[in-house]
Amino acid sequence: MDVFYATNNPYLVNGPRGFTEFRFMEETTDLFVRLDFPGVTKESVNILLEPSMKAVFVLGDAPKEHIHDSSHRKYGTATGLVCDCCEISNIQCFVGDGVVRLILSKRKINFHVPFSCPFEMPTAASPFLAHVIRGYHPEAHLRGHSPEGCRGTDPLDPAFTGRVTIPHPSVLEGPTSAYESKQLPNGGLFLRIDMPGVPKDNFSVAVDSDGGVTVIGRAPPAMCDSSGREYIGKVAVVPRDFDNSRIKVIAKHGVIRLIIL
Repeated sequence: MDVFYATNNPYLVNGPRGFTEFRFMEETTDLFVRLDFPGVTKESVNILLEPSMKAVFVLGDAPKEHIHDSSHRKYGTATGLVCDCCEISNIQCFVGDGVVRLILSKRKINFHVPFSCPFEMPTAASPFLAHVIRGYHPEAHLRGHSPEGCRGTDPLDPAFTGRVTIPHPSVLEGPTSAYESKQLPNGGLFLRIDMPGVPKDNFSVAVDSDGGVTVIGRAPPAMCDSSGREYIGKVAVVPRDFDNSRIKVIAKHGVIRLIIL
């Protein structure tokens, strides 16, 4: 109990860790990618294929949903191939509850290479990537997958556990933390808590006997996720015998906002 379960989200208590998850599809060479972009909408996500057809860039905007949000958030990251024998042939994109999921297919263009090559995170910024994603720094994205800078394709990698939560490496603009609080002029409190993958009906808020406000979110597995995820966090403290009806809950796109009056 003296360490966080995951470096990317202090409220994650069960399920795959890290900002991303990579899995090869069974019986194919397709790659499944899960990207946590809490707050993004389906309409705001753009997928761009580099002209060389070697890299895919994922951009997403999380709008300022509430007047008390500090700002909007903009996300950007990339994945792709490091070989000369294949190119990306098809991209499927699915967005929901603050998570972007991709299925990437590839085809061989150089048949003199007998073996199959892997998908990789880019290790150097291309001119096209730097032009498309302002503020993108590849080493920061690589560090986001584990403290040592590895790709971290294993969601159970113990390297993801530690005392320190790191900033979200794909946030190009806006707050990088999973938690935001603001004291309101009327004495109330505004909270934003990221729990990507949790549908709006799977959040619950309760006030403990000691006055702690606890948020629970359950994210069911979708598509090729290795498993579902569960979040639990004590996010505020209120006086004993506090009336729960004074807590307004706004949940959407993998983010829950509380207004405590």
